[in-house]
Amino acid sequence: MSQSAFITPPLIGRAGELARLTGVLERARGGEARAVLVAGDAGVGKTRLLDEVAGRAARAGTTVVTGHCVDLGDVGLPYLPFTEVLGVLAADERFSAVLAAHPVADRLLGAGADPARDPDGRLRLFEGIAGLLADLATVAPVLLVLEDLHWADQSSRDLLRFLLSRGVLHRPGPGAPDRRLAVLASYRADDLHRRHPLRPLLAELVRLPAVERLELRPLPDAEVTRLVRALRERPLPEATVRGIVARAEGNAFYAEELVAAAGAEADGVPSGLADLLLIRVEQLSETAQQVLRTAAVAGRRVGHALLCEAAGLPEDELESALREAVGRQLLVPGEGGTYTFRHALTREAVYADLLPGERTRLHGSYARLLAARGRTAETAAERAHHYRESHDLPEALTASLDAADHAQRLGAPAEELRHLETVLELWPSVAPDARPALAGVDPVTLTLRASAAAAHAGDSHRAVSLTRAALAGVSQDADSALAARIRYTLAGNLLTVDQLKAAFRYSSEALALIPAEPPSRTWVWAAATHVMAAIHLGEAETALRIAHRALGVAEELGASDAQADLLISLAILEGGGRRSAQGQERLRRARELARSVGHGPVEMRALFNQAISRFEAGDLDACLPLLAEALERARRTGLLSSTYPLGMRYLQLLVMYTLGRWDECLGAAAEAEAALPAAGTFATGPALYVAVARGDLTAAERAHALADGPFDWMGTLVAGIVRTDAAALLGDPEAAVERMREALTALRDDSGRRPDVGVRLAALCLAAVADRAAELRGSGDERELRRWTDTATALVEQARASAADDKEGRPQGPEGQAWLARAEAEWATAVSGPDPAAWEKTVAAFGFGDAYEQARCRLRYAQALAAVGRRTEALECAREAHKTAAALGAVPLLERIDTLIRATPSPGGNTVSPLTAREREVLRLLALGRSNRQIGEELFITGKTASVHVSNILAKLGATSRTEAVAIAHRRGLLTPEPTGSG
Repeated sequence: MSQSAFITPPLIGRAGELARLTGVLERARGGEARAVLVAGDAGVGKTRLLDEVAGRAARAGTTVVTGHCVDLGDVGLPYLPFTEVLGVLAADERFSAVLAAHPVADRLLGAGADPARDPDGRLRLFEGIAGLLADLATVAPVLLVLEDLHWADQSSRDLLRFLLSRGVLHRPGPGAPDRRLAVLASYRADDLHRRHPLRPLLAELVRLPAVERLELRPLPDAEVTRLVRALRERPLPEATVRGIVARAEGNAFYAEELVAAAGAEADGVPSGLADLLLIRVEQLSETAQQVLRTAAVAGRRVGHALLCEAAGLPEDELESALREAVGRQLLVPGEGGTYTFRHALTREAVYADLLPGERTRLHGSYARLLAARGRTAETAAERAHHYRESHDLPEALTASLDAADHAQRLGAPAEELRHLETVLELWPSVAPDARPALAGVDPVTLTLRASAAAAHAGDSHRAVSLTRAALAGVSQDADSALAARIRYTLAGNLLTVDQLKAAFRYSSEALALIPAEPPSRTWVWAAATHVMAAIHLGEAETALRIAHRALGVAEELGASDAQADLLISLAILEGGGRRSAQGQERLRRARELARSVGHGPVEMRALFNQAISRFEAGDLDACLPLLAEALERARRTGLLSSTYPLGMRYLQLLVMYTLGRWDECLGAAAEAEAALPAAGTFATGPALYVAVARGDLTAAERAHALADGPFDWMGTLVAGIVRTDAAALLGDPEAAVERMREALTALRDDSGRRPDVGVRLAALCLAAVADRAAELRGSGDERELRRWTDTATALVEQARASAADDKEGRPQGPEGQAWLARAEAEWATAVSGPDPAAWEKTVAAFGFGDAYEQARCRLRYAQALAAVGRRTEALECAREAHKTAAALGAVPLLERIDTLIRATPSPGGNTVSPLTAREREVLRLLALGRSNRQIGEELFITGKTASVHVSNILAKLGATSRTEAVAIAHRRGLLTPEPTGSG
């Protein structure tokens, strides 16, 4: 892999641990010596965390020394990590005086006898090292890092015991300069078997008052996802990201290895990682390795009794082998007499190392053993897997069908789909007389069932392809009801992927295949689907006519599910739409009808429309509890990943974002990440809105990844909003307009109508365009100014057209009207300058509950007020925006507000300084003629940091030199004269 493709990521997911360790360093700098024992499995990120802490400590002026323990088997070198530390100190002339004062340390550098052979010499050595560290600490705070203690030799363990229990940590007088020491020592928790020599030492050390233990647990999936995305300059496909996250199980090193191998060995364990994992397996006895291989064939978890039968070992030999594997922490005992591989990748590596014949034989054994215990539904999936891997295809087909039925009963559509696809794959390879002879078990019906499972699992594109396959497989003389059912199912699936004209065509064909008389459920559902397709395509008259007719037939037949679906469509179509009282009543009734007959998908459609109607009406507080109830209902019915619940998940996070409950939004998004399929990643999109607003502009790249793979309308919408807003925040109007146009082109459906989001995207672009026009207004470049004012006019016209009406032809709700008000105010700013009245109207328009956008508009309102000399009102308005921005953590907005407040003259006529408090301190020293180094020494910062502050001061004051900056500061009253002495 090229260096440009795989990059070193920032430290991710360890904010709490990092804060704890930096807190220890702060206390040590104050003279309170501390030690932390950092535990974690191999690859979990101990070294990366310690490197980050060490880097920060070094930048703060702490002396950092690191020693590494190395696995040298039984021939360990005594004091190896401490020898490394002393070698580093000896090579640095700054420490020569301290080392000279402690000649006993020369023994570890090869200049003296081995202290291990002389007990008194050993004690003098220990005291000498403690004294050396204490003396170093008087010069500057010291951080001693010891890595991989699980490999430490006995002498090093003894010296560490002395230092932490009797040495420098316990010198009298907390706060003394010789106690400015922190010790961070790491070890692998998964290497500490019961007889490991480090275990008793750790138990002794953690009881000491100045020693604490920090365990690095596996990273949450959301953080591993961030890590995986940060490792590549170009985004990986979302499905690949999710696969890596699932397999890495929170281990940062495993994730990095899997990312490095992505595309080359995506279905296996990367060879380097496999070798590393198998090293620990090969340290077991041959019997224990055999048991581990047998367990690997069973899967991640296996019961004791089943493993015993499959391994064919006497009970005592099996128990001995298991004890060995558990002691080495390769297997973990669980409830119900089960054993689990500590990490799934270890199991994968062991399984991949099996010989083909050995693998087939063991799978066959497991299949027969499970079947002998009874062909229960609970074991169907296991049996299907083992039969297939042992090449018994007839049994695999039957068991897979049983497993699909079981998954359907449990409300697990993704698993049902997987088993049905296995059945369809095996079908041609199994002789007809060996297939299950059951009604409805044929390729076309099974394919249609699989398409429903895919739709319920949230994989809309897979649902479409499966329904097309069913249509292709149906014969010309097939039952017309089945042919119609396939077509209206295909039409419904096409609607979810925004192929509106194709959906309308297939629903028309379905309706034509079935006569309206005599009344039938098939005709009613074909009609209900055609009504939905007509609504999406803007054929309101057709939709209304068929909906009323079909509703009467549904009531006559007692088809409550179809009746509910038609009521939802009529709520959207008639009267004031779903926001009206009539619409709300129809949605409530539809919801009750669908629930009464257990039709989950229609119930989800009713719930979604109830929630979105409250959002459109600006009633956000009523929206959230409704969404919470709906999503819980979706979870219980196994439909959480289907189309409408995904939309409700997005809406839930959007409401939290809009109400300014950003941390709650991020928390809910993190919880949803693991549960959502790759097709549903748009649902957590509002978390990206938060990221951009808080200054994380890498969110734009993460949003761009939503466009990978098959087209997804909502994913494209989220990406368009995030990328346009990020470009506008960066002050790049060209990029903002380009991102907006890309999004609108992609979002325009085949009915030709503008997407409603056009007003929001236009307003976001207009902010950057207005700022550019303001910059150009006094430059004299009239041609360039005209270009941007023309762009602003085109954008506001787009906003007006988008906000004129929604898809049903009615005016947009409070949100759309607020975005239109902002677009109008930004346009006025661009073409003629800030208009306080327009911005006052905009602030009020966002009062329906959008805290962040209201704060952004308050800033623009304050700028407009300041521009016309209304300084008191401007400062009051800016401070109100500041409160909201600070509460939200919206850093870019805060910075712009601070800039305005500093630059706006107060009512008394004095100018508020544009400089921060630290910059004012630097300016004072600049006026006294101090150099950067001298400034750094006086303010206890580095010379480089002082230089950065000086550069900021020059930029803010518009000065080209230090002398000019001081002169400008004097003229503007930013410098207080130095007091003179009295003689």
